Amino acid sequence: MLNTGIGNPADSFGRGRRNDLFAPDGCGYQGSMTTYQIERLGMQGDGIASGPVYVPRALPGEVATGTLSGQSLTDVRIETPSDDRVKPPCPHYKGCGGCQLQHASDAFVADWKQDAVRRALSAQGIDAVFRPIATSPSHSRRRATFAARRTKKGTTVGFHGRASDTIVPVPDCHLLDAGLKPGLDLAHALAATGASRKATLSVHCTLSSGGLDVMVSGGKPLDGPLRVILGGLAEDHRLTRLVWEDEPIAQRTPPRQDFDGIAVVPPPGAFLQATEHGETALRAGVNEVTQGAGRIIDLFAGCGTFALPLARDAQVHAVEGSAAMIEALDHGWRNAQGLKQVTTEVRDLFRNPLMAEDLTRYDAAVIDPPRAGAQAQVETLAKSGIPAIAFVSCNPVTFAREARVLIDAGYHLHHVQVVDQFRWSPHIELVAAFGLDKKSET
Repeated sequence: MLNTGIGNPADSFGRGRRNDLFAPDGCGYQGSMTTYQIERLGMQGDGIASGPVYVPRALPGEVATGTLSGQSLTDVRIETPSDDRVKPPCPHYKGCGGCQLQHASDAFVADWKQDAVRRALSAQGIDAVFRPIATSPSHSRRRATFAARRTKKGTTVGFHGRASDTIVPVPDCHLLDAGLKPGLDLAHALAATGASRKATLSVHCTLSSGGLDVMVSGGKPLDGPLRVILGGLAEDHRLTRLVWEDEPIAQRTPPRQDFDGIAVVPPPGAFLQATEHGETALRAGVNEVTQGAGRIIDLFAGCGTFALPLARDAQVHAVEGSAAMIEALDHGWRNAQGLKQVTTEVRDLFRNPLMAEDLTRYDAAVIDPPRAGAQAQVETLAKSGIPAIAFVSCNPVTFAREARVLIDAGYHLHHVQVVDQFRWSPHIELVAAFGLDKKSET
């Protein structure tokens, strides 16, 4: 079993403070060249030596040398490589900060991500059955935010380097779907037109059925001449939609997303699963848990990723804090064929969670909270007596915390399915199946 560092607050929530000035193995002072044995991998993907000392792009068991700066090792040289070390496939890996784990084998990353969830659960005293991990293929990312800057010599576009404001061009990125690549050329044009020399433009591109759906922030104030130029760029690049600092510029065609055959037009910048493969894997897990339910509640429903396909077989009530996303979900339902009733509710589930008595009418629940989790809502969900709960999470630590709440209320964790749609990064997603124990159903 891999040692992931979960349970150490410094690994989970940021780097802890050192109480000594010496490197643990090399016994060197700050700034001196020292040697370290890598003990484990932290939750941000760094190798960790005793201290702790954080060693970027190092793997457990390796021996590394470098210069100690605070708690981090710089000028890292791997003296004894791990058998799990591989040649990174992407030519931009050394400069780009987007992929932290391309130097590790696929098998190592899969085991590490599974074990990260396992250790988080173990810290709460929970054992679980794990399904095989579902890993999205390379070149499948369907949304990305490019950094773009106007310079003296022209423009530069790409991703930021590791812990740096430097923009690294990524024309051959191994993450991006081919349909996203035109966003790089677009970002150059947008920076030349609408970026100041003092700020970095963020160009958020999402692949939709008709092309790129683009939202830009950090640009110049919008005025008449800039609006005309931007409209021309939207047409030249055949964008489905262009939004500038929350101001709609152009929409050539509706930027539709396909949720298992159901068309939805999300609002600009709305949350969308990173890959179609990942979305499909999560949806399959949700469908399995809720199979046979006649009435389902979907908490943190977004634009309907789960709610709308579930409505083929069940009545669904979708709850989400964003009115714009709920509107998109409702519009998608009204224009679809063959779906049962979907009702919607705009509600802040953090400040105003649904009470247990509001939930008793449902046969199954789906909950997909953000990274911070949804402890208040889970506490009332645990008291509701809903027979089946599909729990989707992007944070093993908050998931484990809330799994403990459900288990203490009588639920059984049947299995966990880890989904790796953020390939080569430390990010982890999962879907878990909870059901009431027989003795708790009376």
